[in-house]
Amino acid sequence: MGDFMNENDKKIQLYENQKQMLDMFLKNGAISKAQYDKSLGGLKEKMGIKED
Repeated sequence: MGDFMNENDKKIQLYENQKQMLDMFLKNGAISKAQYDKSLGGLKEKMGIKED
């Protein structure tokens, strides 16, 4: 198998990492729910991520 990640796997991993950061910001009050929703929506759109 190897330690390779295909491009889709890399995209999904990057998305998950970015979403975790947004989750942390929201939890800690660094951003509002509206900012979170806007940022997450933009992230999904730019990365071509469909709803979970």
